[in-house]
Amino acid sequence: MAAGMSDIQALIRGFSVETTPGSAAKVDDFAALLPQGTTVNVTQLPGSELSDTIAVAKRLRAEGMVPVPHIAARSLTGADELARYLDGLVSDAGVTEVLVIGGGVDKPAGSFSETMDVLRSGRLEAAGIAKVGVAGHPEGSPDISESGLAAALKAKNDWARETGIECYIETQFCFDAAAILKWEKAIRAAGNELPIHIGVPGLATLKTLLKFAQVSGIGPSMRVLTRQTRNIARLLTVQAPDRLLVGLADGIEADPDCLIRHLHFYPFGGLAKTVEWIDQVQAGAYALNGKGGFDAAPLSARAAAAS
Repeated sequence: MAAGMSDIQALIRGFSVETTPGSAAKVDDFAALLPQGTTVNVTQLPGSELSDTIAVAKRLRAEGMVPVPHIAARSLTGADELARYLDGLVSDAGVTEVLVIGGGVDKPAGSFSETMDVLRSGRLEAAGIAKVGVAGHPEGSPDISESGLAAALKAKNDWARETGIECYIETQFCFDAAAILKWEKAIRAAGNELPIHIGVPGLATLKTLLKFAQVSGIGPSMRVLTRQTRNIARLLTVQAPDRLLVGLADGIEADPDCLIRHLHFYPFGGLAKTVEWIDQVQAGAYALNGKGGFDAAPLSARAAAAS
Protein backbone atom coordinates (compact mmCIF):
# COMPACT_ATOMS: atom_id res chain seq x y z
CA MET A 1 0.00 0.00 0.00
CA ALA A 2 1.43 3.36 -1.04
CA ALA A 3 1.74 6.19 1.45
CA GLY A 4 -0.47 9.25 1.15
CA MET A 5 0.39 12.90 1.58
CA SER A 6 -0.76 12.75 5.20
CA ASP A 7 1.83 10.02 5.86
CA ILE A 8 4.55 12.23 4.41
CA GLN A 9 3.41 15.19 6.50
CA ALA A 10 3.49 12.99 9.61
CA LEU A 11 7.02 11.86 8.75
CA ILE A 12 8.20 15.47 8.42
CA ARG A 13 6.51 16.61 11.62
CA GLY A 14 9.01 17.30 14.37
CA PHE A 15 11.93 17.52 11.92
CA SER A 16 15.38 18.64 13.02
CA VAL A 17 17.97 20.70 11.18
CA GLU A 18 21.71 21.28 11.14
CA THR A 19 23.78 24.43 11.43
CA THR A 20 27.46 25.31 11.59
CA PRO A 21 28.73 28.19 13.71
CA GLY A 22 29.44 30.05 10.47
CA SER A 23 25.94 29.50 9.08
CA ALA A 24 24.35 30.39 12.42
CA ALA A 25 26.05 33.80 12.30
CA LYS A 26 24.04 34.56 9.13
CA VAL A 27 20.69 33.85 10.82
CA ASP A 28 19.23 36.90 12.56
CA ASP A 29 16.76 34.94 14.69
CA PHE A 30 16.17 31.18 14.61
CA ALA A 31 12.78 31.72 16.23
CA ALA A 32 11.66 33.65 13.15
CA LEU A 33 12.37 30.62 10.95
CA LEU A 34 11.69 27.55 13.06
CA PRO A 35 8.89 26.38 15.37
CA GLN A 36 9.62 26.72 19.06
CA GLY A 37 11.31 23.61 20.38
CA THR A 38 12.88 22.58 17.06
CA THR A 39 15.98 20.46 17.48
CA VAL A 40 19.01 22.12 15.88
CA ASN A 41 22.28 20.22 15.62
CA VAL A 42 25.45 22.30 15.93
CA THR A 43 28.57 21.01 14.21
CA GLN A 44 32.02 20.71 15.73
CA LEU A 45 34.10 21.07 12.58
CA PRO A 46 37.79 20.11 12.31
CA GLY A 47 39.95 23.03 13.37
CA SER A 48 37.09 24.96 14.95
CA GLU A 49 36.97 26.14 18.55
CA LEU A 50 34.79 24.24 21.02
CA SER A 51 33.75 27.62 22.39
CA ASP A 52 32.11 28.42 19.03
CA THR A 53 29.84 25.37 19.28
CA ILE A 54 29.04 26.19 22.92
CA ALA A 55 28.16 29.79 21.99
CA VAL A 56 25.79 28.72 19.21
CA ALA A 57 24.15 26.14 21.48
CA LYS A 58 23.63 28.86 24.12
CA ARG A 59 22.10 31.19 21.53
CA LEU A 60 19.77 28.48 20.22
CA ARG A 61 18.52 27.73 23.73
CA ALA A 62 17.85 31.45 24.29
CA GLU A 63 15.86 31.61 21.04
CA GLY A 64 13.63 28.70 22.00
CA MET A 65 15.37 25.87 20.15
CA VAL A 66 16.76 22.57 21.46
CA PRO A 67 20.51 22.56 20.75
CA VAL A 68 22.17 19.21 20.00
CA PRO A 69 25.90 19.81 19.67
CA HIS A 70 28.24 17.42 17.91
CA ILE A 71 31.06 15.73 19.78
CA ALA A 72 33.76 14.79 17.27
CA ALA A 73 35.89 12.12 18.94
CA ARG A 74 39.06 12.48 16.90
CA SER A 75 39.17 16.27 17.33
CA LEU A 76 39.36 16.05 21.13
CA THR A 77 42.61 15.74 23.04
CA GLY A 78 41.09 13.35 25.56
CA ALA A 79 38.73 12.82 28.48
CA ASP A 80 39.66 16.06 30.27
CA GLU A 81 38.87 18.23 27.23
CA LEU A 82 35.64 16.29 26.71
CA ALA A 83 34.67 16.97 30.33
CA ARG A 84 35.34 20.71 29.95
CA TYR A 85 33.38 20.81 26.68
CA LEU A 86 30.42 19.02 28.24
CA ASP A 87 30.54 21.32 31.28
CA GLY A 88 30.28 24.36 29.01
CA LEU A 89 27.45 22.85 26.97
CA VAL A 90 25.45 21.86 30.04
CA SER A 91 26.06 24.93 32.21
CA ASP A 92 25.84 27.57 29.45
CA ALA A 93 23.23 26.05 27.11
CA GLY A 94 21.32 23.50 29.19
CA VAL A 95 22.31 20.72 26.80
CA THR A 96 20.93 17.25 27.59
CA GLU A 97 21.38 15.64 24.16
CA VAL A 98 24.47 15.28 21.96
CA LEU A 99 25.45 13.64 18.68
CA VAL A 100 28.72 11.72 18.95
CA ILE A 101 30.67 11.13 15.74
CA GLY A 102 34.16 9.97 14.83
CA GLY A 103 34.98 13.27 13.15
CA GLY A 104 36.50 14.13 9.79
CA VAL A 105 40.19 14.13 10.64
CA ASP A 106 42.72 11.45 9.66
CA LYS A 107 44.91 11.66 12.76
CA PRO A 108 43.30 11.82 16.21
CA ALA A 109 44.23 14.86 18.29
CA GLY A 110 44.46 12.71 21.38
CA SER A 111 43.36 9.43 22.93
CA PHE A 112 39.94 9.21 21.24
CA SER A 113 40.03 7.47 17.87
CA GLU A 114 36.34 6.56 17.45
CA THR A 115 32.84 7.22 18.78
CA MET A 116 32.95 4.31 21.21
CA ASP A 117 35.94 5.87 22.99
CA VAL A 118 33.73 8.84 23.91
CA LEU A 119 30.76 6.66 24.84
CA ARG A 120 32.86 4.39 27.06
CA SER A 121 34.64 7.30 28.79
CA GLY A 122 31.81 7.71 31.31
CA ARG A 123 31.88 11.49 30.77
CA LEU A 124 28.43 11.66 29.14
CA GLU A 125 26.73 10.01 32.12
CA ALA A 126 28.71 12.17 34.54
CA ALA A 127 27.54 15.33 32.75
CA GLY A 128 23.89 14.26 32.91
CA ILE A 129 23.45 13.72 29.17
CA ALA A 130 20.14 11.89 28.74
CA LYS A 131 20.02 11.29 24.97
CA VAL A 132 22.75 10.42 22.49
CA GLY A 133 22.77 10.24 18.71
CA VAL A 134 25.37 8.20 16.84
CA ALA A 135 26.25 8.21 13.16
CA GLY A 136 24.71 5.90 10.56
CA HIS A 137 25.93 5.25 7.03
CA PRO A 138 23.26 3.84 4.67
CA GLU A 139 25.68 4.00 1.75
CA GLY A 140 28.80 3.01 3.64
CA SER A 141 31.79 5.15 4.56
CA PRO A 142 34.99 5.78 2.60
CA ASP A 143 36.90 5.59 5.90
CA ILE A 144 35.43 2.44 7.49
CA SER A 145 34.97 -1.09 6.14
CA GLU A 146 31.56 -2.79 6.11
CA SER A 147 32.70 -5.15 8.86
CA GLY A 148 33.96 -2.19 10.86
CA LEU A 149 30.63 -0.38 10.52
CA ALA A 150 28.76 -3.52 11.59
CA ALA A 151 30.97 -3.99 14.66
CA ALA A 152 30.60 -0.33 15.62
CA LEU A 153 26.82 -0.46 15.32
CA LYS A 154 26.67 -3.56 17.52
CA ALA A 155 28.86 -1.84 20.10
CA LYS A 156 26.59 1.21 20.11
CA ASN A 157 23.50 -0.96 20.61
CA ASP A 158 25.24 -2.77 23.46
CA TRP A 159 26.26 0.52 25.09
CA ALA A 160 22.69 1.84 24.90
CA ARG A 161 21.35 -1.29 26.61
CA GLU A 162 24.08 -1.29 29.27
CA THR A 163 23.75 2.39 30.22
CA GLY A 164 20.00 2.85 29.74
CA ILE A 165 20.69 6.13 27.93
CA GLU A 166 18.24 6.85 25.11
CA CYS A 167 20.11 6.45 21.82
CA TYR A 168 19.33 6.79 18.14
CA ILE A 169 21.12 6.62 14.80
CA GLU A 170 21.37 9.77 12.69
CA THR A 171 22.50 9.21 9.12
CA GLN A 172 24.54 11.09 6.59
CA PHE A 173 22.38 12.80 3.98
CA CYS A 174 21.19 10.58 1.14
CA PHE A 175 19.13 10.90 -2.04
CA ASP A 176 18.27 7.26 -2.71
CA ALA A 177 15.29 5.93 -0.74
CA ALA A 178 15.82 2.36 -1.97
CA ALA A 179 19.39 2.31 -0.64
CA ILE A 180 18.26 3.69 2.73
CA LEU A 181 15.44 1.16 3.12
CA LYS A 182 17.69 -1.73 2.13
CA TRP A 183 20.27 -0.63 4.71
CA GLU A 184 17.65 -0.27 7.44
CA LYS A 185 16.40 -3.81 6.86
CA ALA A 186 19.94 -5.18 6.82
CA ILE A 187 21.03 -3.61 10.11
CA ARG A 188 17.71 -4.55 11.74
CA ALA A 189 18.25 -8.15 10.69
CA ALA A 190 21.76 -7.94 12.18
CA GLY A 191 20.35 -6.86 15.56
CA ASN A 192 19.96 -3.08 15.47
CA GLU A 193 17.24 -1.85 17.81
CA LEU A 194 18.02 1.88 17.76
CA PRO A 195 15.51 4.23 16.12
CA ILE A 196 16.79 5.95 13.00
CA HIS A 197 16.83 9.61 11.97
CA ILE A 198 17.34 9.91 8.22
CA GLY A 199 19.50 12.71 6.86
CA VAL A 200 17.64 14.60 4.12
CA PRO A 201 19.22 17.18 1.80
CA GLY A 202 17.52 20.54 2.04
CA LEU A 203 16.67 22.73 -0.93
CA ALA A 204 19.81 23.50 -2.93
CA THR A 205 21.01 23.63 -6.51
CA LEU A 206 22.09 20.40 -8.13
CA LYS A 207 25.62 21.84 -8.35
CA THR A 208 25.71 22.35 -4.57
CA LEU A 209 24.27 18.91 -3.86
CA LEU A 210 26.87 17.27 -6.10
CA LYS A 211 29.66 19.10 -4.28
CA PHE A 212 28.53 17.91 -0.86
CA ALA A 213 27.82 14.38 -2.14
CA GLN A 214 31.34 14.05 -3.54
CA VAL A 215 32.88 15.09 -0.23
CA SER A 216 30.73 12.57 1.66
CA GLY A 217 31.39 9.66 -0.70
CA ILE A 218 27.76 8.54 -1.02
CA GLY A 219 27.69 6.15 -3.98
CA PRO A 220 24.06 5.29 -4.84
CA SER A 221 22.99 8.86 -4.17
CA MET A 222 25.74 10.18 -6.44
CA ARG A 223 24.31 8.05 -9.24
CA VAL A 224 20.83 9.46 -8.58
CA LEU A 225 22.23 12.99 -8.89
CA THR A 226 24.51 12.48 -11.89
CA ARG A 227 21.64 11.10 -13.97
CA GLN A 228 20.20 14.61 -13.78
CA THR A 229 23.30 16.43 -15.03
CA ARG A 230 22.79 15.61 -18.72
CA ASN A 231 20.95 18.90 -18.97
CA ILE A 232 23.54 21.47 -17.87
CA ALA A 233 20.82 24.00 -17.06
CA ARG A 234 19.63 21.71 -14.28
CA LEU A 235 22.89 22.27 -12.39
CA LEU A 236 21.62 25.66 -11.26
CA THR A 237 18.06 24.49 -10.61
CA VAL A 238 17.01 24.21 -6.98
CA GLN A 239 16.16 20.62 -6.08
CA ALA A 240 13.60 19.55 -3.47
CA PRO A 241 13.75 16.18 -1.69
CA ASP A 242 10.16 15.23 -2.59
CA ARG A 243 11.04 11.98 -4.37
CA LEU A 244 13.15 10.87 -1.43
CA LEU A 245 10.33 11.53 1.02
CA VAL A 246 7.78 9.70 -1.11
CA GLY A 247 10.09 6.69 -1.38
CA LEU A 248 10.76 6.64 2.36
CA ALA A 249 7.09 7.00 3.27
CA ASP A 250 6.14 4.19 0.89
CA GLY A 251 8.81 1.94 2.41
CA ILE A 252 7.72 2.69 5.97
CA GLU A 253 4.08 2.07 5.05
CA ALA A 254 4.99 -1.31 3.56
CA ASP A 255 7.08 -2.41 6.55
CA PRO A 256 5.50 -1.83 9.99
CA ASP A 257 8.74 -2.90 11.71
CA CYS A 258 10.84 -0.23 9.98
CA LEU A 259 12.87 1.74 12.52
CA ILE A 260 12.90 5.06 10.63
CA ARG A 261 11.31 7.54 13.00
CA HIS A 262 12.49 11.03 12.11
CA LEU A 263 13.88 13.31 9.39
CA HIS A 264 16.96 15.47 9.89
CA PHE A 265 17.48 18.16 7.25
CA TYR A 266 20.90 19.34 6.09
CA PRO A 267 20.15 22.80 4.64
CA PHE A 268 23.59 23.37 3.00
CA GLY A 269 23.43 27.04 3.89
CA GLY A 270 19.86 27.47 2.66
CA LEU A 271 17.99 27.15 5.96
CA ALA A 272 15.27 29.69 5.12
CA LYS A 273 14.49 28.04 1.76
CA THR A 274 14.37 24.58 3.27
CA VAL A 275 12.11 25.58 6.16
CA GLU A 276 9.78 27.49 3.83
CA TRP A 277 9.40 24.38 1.68
CA ILE A 278 8.73 22.20 4.75
CA ASP A 279 6.06 24.68 5.89
CA GLN A 280 4.43 24.56 2.46
CA VAL A 281 4.35 20.75 2.48
CA GLN A 282 2.74 20.78 5.92
CA ALA A 283 0.21 23.41 4.81
CA GLY A 284 -1.00 21.27 1.89
CA ALA A 285 0.63 23.28 -0.90
CA TYR A 286 1.72 20.07 -2.65
CA ALA A 287 0.06 16.85 -3.75
CA LEU A 288 1.44 13.51 -4.88
CA ASN A 289 1.81 13.45 -8.66
CA GLY A 290 1.76 9.69 -9.23
CA LYS A 291 5.33 9.80 -10.55
CA GLY A 292 7.09 9.51 -7.22
CA GLY A 293 7.18 13.22 -6.39
CA PHE A 294 5.12 16.34 -5.63
CA ASP A 295 3.25 18.84 -7.76
CA ALA A 296 1.57 22.04 -6.59
CA ALA A 297 -1.80 21.16 -5.07
CA PRO A 298 -4.99 22.69 -6.50
CA LEU A 299 -6.08 25.82 -4.65
CA SER A 300 -9.19 24.03 -3.38
CA ALA A 301 -7.03 21.36 -1.77
CA ARG A 302 -4.81 23.99 -0.17
CA ALA A 303 -7.84 25.73 1.29
CA ALA A 304 -9.15 22.44 2.67
CA ALA A 305 -5.79 21.65 4.25
CA ALA A 306 -5.65 25.07 5.88
CA SER A 307 -9.16 24.85 7.33
